[in-house]
Amino acid sequence: MQSGPREIITPFRPIPLEVPEGMKPNEFFNSTENLNDLVHNNGLLRNPEDLLLYRKALGHSNVFDASIIYNTSQRILDPLGRPVRRTQVPDPVKHIWNRMNQILIEYMLERYPDPARHLVLAGEASLDATWPLTSPGVPSIRMLHNHFIVFDKQVLAEAPLADPENPNLTDGGQHSLFQAYMRDVYRAFFSELDFHLLKPCEDSACRLALTGYPQGLPSWQVSGGAAALREVAFWKDYDTLLKGFLDFYRTFFGQVSTRNSPPPRDLYFPQLVEEKLLFNNDFLRTAKMVRDRCIRDAKYANSIRWQPAFKQLIYRNDQGDLVVTISQNSIGNAITELLGVVVKRVPDAQAYARFEPHLIEQLLDVRRRLVEADLGEPIPTPHWGTD
Repeated sequence: MQSGPREIITPFRPIPLEVPEGMKPNEFFNSTENLNDLVHNNGLLRNPEDLLLYRKALGHSNVFDASIIYNTSQRILDPLGRPVRRTQVPDPVKHIWNRMNQILIEYMLERYPDPARHLVLAGEASLDATWPLTSPGVPSIRMLHNHFIVFDKQVLAEAPLADPENPNLTDGGQHSLFQAYMRDVYRAFFSELDFHLLKPCEDSACRLALTGYPQGLPSWQVSGGAAALREVAFWKDYDTLLKGFLDFYRTFFGQVSTRNSPPPRDLYFPQLVEEKLLFNNDFLRTAKMVRDRCIRDAKYANSIRWQPAFKQLIYRNDQGDLVVTISQNSIGNAITELLGVVVKRVPDAQAYARFEPHLIEQLLDVRRRLVEADLGEPIPTPHWGTD
């Protein structure tokens, strides 16, 4: 079977929301009113820490698809002032967040145990204020949220190949600036981070045979598999990986913006940045290349995401191991596209209705586990109660 990215069609029920006249859809989607609709029509569980489990109304998959969002919309009305990544979350909230993540990932692996039949993934994307609110492709909800998704590999295998030039297939083998021009310094920087349960994963082991993705990204295998997600050490490693990425990203685009600029403030690994980045000729040569192009190419300069933009992902590889990877999110791709899965969502209530009972059954099942673990209280909606 030919390996390559796949494009699948996922039907959804049209959402009965009216965008007020004079507002663009992505402006409305950042409003408290929209978040209220998300809670009341698709909410499954919430807790005092403002973490909300909900059904994805515009889903990636109708096998299993849910999200947890850090819903600060009632407390922080400025969409650009809300926490948008793990490092901005208070420790007590992150403690609950990690436990919820662990239970949901464990549930997906338990329900779909065969790596040959199902692709299981979970992860988050940065939603920083990297673009104006009115720009195309800006995330619709500017608050930290995780995705929990399962795809049927048979459906993927039967799907047509996606256009490999699709700009949303942003990953290290195709479009990433870091990988294309300073791969060695990028990997060397990550190799200096102190991990306890993450060990480097060879490209051949972390790449999915069906899609050939991810391509070229530094990836790490989780020692101990799913059981490791019950360990605090894993989530500390997960945070360390993100912190290293943020240091690299901020330092690089600081040099792009201003030649020979001082290191960014509040670095997590200042000595590592000084020794491995700011004295590295490949790193600084690439920054000059990007800076020079920004000066002469207005369109290119406007596309730069000056603040950290990333996708961080936990997924199961073909051998059944859990793998963690992170990618520069330079274009605004969906998290699934990091693994070579392009999702085309189409409004089709009748088609969605065929999947809905099984999907809801699972969501209510995993909700019960979260309630039993004292991770929140169930939310009743027109589609389900609190049982």
